[in-house]
Amino acid sequence: MNQNRMSDYQRNAILTATPAELTLMLYEGAIKFCNLAKMAIEKKDIQKAHENIKRAQDIITEFRVTLDRKYPVWEDFERVYDYIYRKLVEANIHKDLEPLEEALKYIREMRDTWKEVMKLARMK
Repeated sequence: MNQNRMSDYQRNAILTATPAELTLMLYEGAIKFCNLAKMAIEKKDIQKAHENIKRAQDIITEFRVTLDRKYPVWEDFERVYDYIYRKLVEANIHKDLEPLEEALKYIREMRDTWKEVMKLARMK
């Protein structure tokens, strides 16, 4: 598939996705960027590590600012997202794999939980 067709496919997937699917895409994106940052840190490519950690931070920020505060559980999500964000900042400042792995662990858990929620919602 050439680059333009792939870009068209990705754009179409985003434009036709449900809000739940978009949330899943964001989690997947954050995981991808963390993995790319890990590889960059291992290769001592400081700029690539920074760029990819920053992209993951942007996704976590998006989750934080779009929390629906009318539900009491928003505070729990805010605490988790704040923790992940701080770990990403720490990883970015020090180009350290340990806090990046910690953030990645929680992002994966959030993604996996979201997948379960989507699955349960489809069963109804």
